[in-house]
Amino acid sequence: MQVVSINNGKHYIWGENCDGWHLVSSPDLSVIQERMPGGSSEVRHLHHRAEQFFYVLSGTATLEVSGRNHILNANEGFHVPAGVPHTLSNETDQELIFLVTSTPPSHGDREEA
Repeated sequence: MQVVSINNGKHYIWGENCDGWHLVSSPDLSVIQERMPGGSSEVRHLHHRAEQFFYVLSGTATLEVSGRNHILNANEGFHVPAGVPHTLSNETDQELIFLVTSTPPSHGDREEA
């Protein structure tokens, strides 16, 4: 076991110049810190098995879940059950930093919706 951060977590780039860092990656749990520049968004999708919890560290996220928008500010989160279509976007000009926790991990369990 060790202390983890974006300094030693496995890094990847996704979407429109967004960053992700794997902080926890096990067969049952995934915790990723992500960074989205202003004006970026992900593709609307769902996960058949994974449920997710999005938690904003800084900035403002717009999380669309089943056609309804939820505005999440720093220190606010939202649970998305498995099978529910959703997308997260940064509609501001400020950087968005957030955590996404998935159980089980969502990689390989994603379908565009």
